[in-house]
Amino acid sequence: MMKKIEAFIRPEKLEDIKSIMEELKLNGLSVTQVMGCGNQKGWTEFVRGAEVDYNFLTKIKVELVVTDDRAESVIEAITKKAYTGEYGDGKIFISEIQDAVRIRTGERGEDAIK
Repeated sequence: MMKKIEAFIRPEKLEDIKSIMEELKLNGLSVTQVMGCGNQKGWTEFVRGAEVDYNFLTKIKVELVVTDDRAESVIEAITKKAYTGEYGDGKIFISEIQDAVRIRTGERGEDAIK
């Protein structure tokens, strides 16, 4: 089996997270800029005299699929690199992946993600 790891992190931590790829010799990841809200709450500004709440903050979503035996080391590395100790450090979600297919070769399962 394989695991999909989705990490929502602070934008300034992206380069630190990318360094995990080389350190752990991982094959690939996807990065998306997203907006989110949580305990960090956002901020309030005055725009043309009106108070405006900005509850959604910019976050980075990092997605990667790894073999089951590599999942914990990847999760630990992301947690270590993304940590500041403040609200807004993010979250990591882990889910099972049933199968994967490399379109170019037709390889399936773990062979498709190596």
